[in-house]
Amino acid sequence: MACVDLVSACRAFVHVSERGSFTVGAAAARTSQSVASRRVAALERHFDELLFERSSRRTRLTPFGRELLPAARRLVLAAEELQHEAAAARRRPVRLAVPDTCPAPALARLAAAARGHRITLELRTAAPEARPYLVRAQQVRAALVAVPPDQARWRVPLGLAGLDRPRARRRYLETLRPRRTDSAPPRRVWLQPEDDVPHIRDPMVRLRDAVGLRPAQLSVAATLTQAAAEVFASQDLLLCSPLQAREFGLHWRPLGELALERTFGLLAAEESDAERLGGRLGEEIAHCLGAGARAGEDGEESGA
Repeated sequence: MACVDLVSACRAFVHVSERGSFTVGAAAARTSQSVASRRVAALERHFDELLFERSSRRTRLTPFGRELLPAARRLVLAAEELQHEAAAARRRPVRLAVPDTCPAPALARLAAAARGHRITLELRTAAPEARPYLVRAQQVRAALVAVPPDQARWRVPLGLAGLDRPRARRRYLETLRPRRTDSAPPRRVWLQPEDDVPHIRDPMVRLRDAVGLRPAQLSVAATLTQAAAEVFASQDLLLCSPLQAREFGLHWRPLGELALERTFGLLAAEESDAERLGGRLGEEIAHCLGAGARAGEDGEESGA
């Protein structure tokens, strides 16, 4: 007899024994009299012993039934406790650390989609260097973390965005090289904290040096807000995704000399959490990150 069938049979057995009637006991077990009878009969065949002395007036336990009843009650109670714990576990929030660059509407859609999979998400935004620590410290169960390109599950295209609308389809870093005749301060490229990681920062530094820019022309801002403010107040450029450019009303173009991407993976304390979140919510996570998006000629986001 399968384990689930054994529990159902014991439940019918317990209710019938407590009420002395298959009809009344079946009602207490929330099943029909015929189903309760079949389950008890299956239990009797399983143990090769009768559990009840059946008569037209009353159903009485056999000596074997009286011996078995306490263990059957324990099994039914244990099964009910297991069901309760399973329901509580499904309701328990799964804390997920995400980049603070994720738009609030996209995060709300992610949390709503999770409910459709019976997952309650508790989202926590954090800086790139903090997210792996939160997993290791067990403050969250999983985190979207920056990973090298060859380990990426999600890829976010990066380019340069500014207030001006360039005619060219790409922005080249070499066009920012200062000239002797320039009277204005040299234009800078601002990196936000999310891109202050080796596989993005280091190629940008090498390109800066290769095209002859000054060291200060590539700067890392303390926050995305600070970086965007610098761009709004000048002719500086922001290294960002098409989605971010759209949010700030900036004109985005791919970088001419480099193909840069933010590359993300899912870090979790338990591999099962990574598989569940990534497998069921991968598309919504991609939307939050801006993965797979590109910008058209007017800077508007479009599908890849």
